[in-house]
Amino acid sequence: MKGFVRSSAALLSALPLLQATGVPQIPGYEVTWSDDFASQRHSWPDPEKWIIDAGTGYPGGPQAWGTWEIQTYTDSPRNIRVSEDGNLQITALRDVQGGWTSSRIETQRGDFMAQPGGKMRIQARLKIPDLGGEGHGLGYWSAFWSLGSEFRGNYWNWPGVGEFDIMENVNNLDRVWGVLHCDKNPGGECDESNGLGDYRSCPGSPCPGNFHTYAIEVDRSTTPEKLTWLVDDIAYHEIPEWWLSESVWQQTVHVPHFVLLNLAIGGGFPDGVAGFQTPTNATLSGGTYEAEYVAVYNSV
Repeated sequence: MKGFVRSSAALLSALPLLQATGVPQIPGYEVTWSDDFASQRHSWPDPEKWIIDAGTGYPGGPQAWGTWEIQTYTDSPRNIRVSEDGNLQITALRDVQGGWTSSRIETQRGDFMAQPGGKMRIQARLKIPDLGGEGHGLGYWSAFWSLGSEFRGNYWNWPGVGEFDIMENVNNLDRVWGVLHCDKNPGGECDESNGLGDYRSCPGSPCPGNFHTYAIEVDRSTTPEKLTWLVDDIAYHEIPEWWLSESVWQQTVHVPHFVLLNLAIGGGFPDGVAGFQTPTNATLSGGTYEAEYVAVYNSV
C-alpha cells in the first residue's frame, strides 16, 4: 500500500481512493491488467506479474539484446526495487571498472491485444531520469514498449513479431519517441532498423525529471484501423492500417503482445541520435527511471 494506515477501517476507506489515483479509469475502457506496485514496497516487482530479465541477452538469442546496449541487467536491489512511496525504480550504475548494470522487466502475461472491432490502450505514468546538462545523460535509454508474444522462445524473429515502442527517451533529451517496428530487418515496410516513428517534447514540463503519462492506442473499431501514440493524452504520432500491407499489419497488430520496461545504457539508438558512441566519460552513474503504474485497457 502507498502510505501508512493506522487501522483496518482506515485501510478499507482508503482503498477506493488508492485504486482511483493509482491506476486511472478511462471512459469506454476497462482495466485488463495493471500494477501500481503498491503491494511491493521495499521489495522487487510482483513476481506473479513480472519477469526480471538478466544478463546481456535472452538464452540463445542475440547478444547485447540485439541493440548493442552495453549494460548487464540484474535483479539486484541496487538496480531494481519498489520504493517507500510505492514507485518502481530502475537505476543504472557504473562500477569502478567502467562496466554498467541496470534492469529490465517484462510482464508474465503475453496475451494483450485489441479484439476485432475493439480498442486496446497500453499506458504508464513514468519519470525519465534527469542527469542535467553537459552530456551527463549521454547513453541513457529509457523505454516502455511491447513485443509480439511469438518472440518468446524464438528470439530471432524480430521485427516480424511486431514491436510498439510506446515511449523511448535517449541522452537525457527533452523529447520522447513513439515507434513501430515490423516486417523484416534490414529494410521492409517499417524501414528497419529505424522503424516508423515520430517524437515530441513533453507538455507542461520537461520529459526528464517529471512524471508524464505515455500510451499507445490500438484501434480496430474503425476503418482503417490505426495506432496512436500519446503523451499526457495528447496524440503526436499515428499510423493507419493502409501504411502497411494487409499481411504485415495483421502479423504486427492482430497478435498478442507482452509489455516491457527497461533502462539501457548505450546502443544503436542513443549512439545514432548523438552521432557518436555513448556513454562517454561525462555520463553520470545513478540515474533512476520510475513508474507509478503500468496498465493495459480494453474497450467495453
